[in-house]
Amino acid sequence: MTDIKLIEYLESYLTDSRKKRFQQVLSQRTKHFTVAMEDVYQLHNTSAVMRSCDVFGIQELHVIEEQNVKRIDREIAMGAQKWVDLKRYHSAKNCIHSLKKQGYQIVATTPHIKDCVLQDFDATKKSCFFFGRETEGLSKEVMSKADVFLKIPMVGFTESLNISVSAAIILQYATNKLKQSDVSWQLSESEILEKRFDWCVKTIKSSDQILEHYKNQT
Repeated sequence: MTDIKLIEYLESYLTDSRKKRFQQVLSQRTKHFTVAMEDVYQLHNTSAVMRSCDVFGIQELHVIEEQNVKRIDREIAMGAQKWVDLKRYHSAKNCIHSLKKQGYQIVATTPHIKDCVLQDFDATKKSCFFFGRETEGLSKEVMSKADVFLKIPMVGFTESLNISVSAAIILQYATNKLKQSDVSWQLSESEILEKRFDWCVKTIKSSDQILEHYKNQT
């Protein structure tokens, strides 16, 4: 259980405007939707998707590193690595297993014979949007385990979009539709407390010393 007194102690080192900003952002955060990137090669794509997750209130990003080990490009992520929780997996199988245990349906973002266009997507269902490699797309593992195949309608000669652009379009539409529903999509009280603590630690300089000082006082 997160120590509320400790959180309030840490927050005393923040400005009022920063505390207010944390509250505003957390009120719009969700785990109802999440995103998984499967062996994306271009570093800037993973970083840009992380930035989109932050912008649209997605708290967790899952990165599968079966072939390509990723780090986050700080310039492209624009600080989003502080605010979005990154989960790493060595295989798509492990990632899918973990997500299904948490109640997520697997949404493969790719054209398919049984696909669903974005406008018809059911935002009330807890979902993880999977994005695949730039050239090959999603693996057979993901395609075989997918519950939904989602596509963005296109009317031009170009048949595909950049991964980060696709992610931004899907997340903007899905989160907007979700907030118009009756679904309880916000973080739980315990999840909010956990993020308040985490963000304080990541924000405050010398947080280690401050935590040690608190520990010695109690």
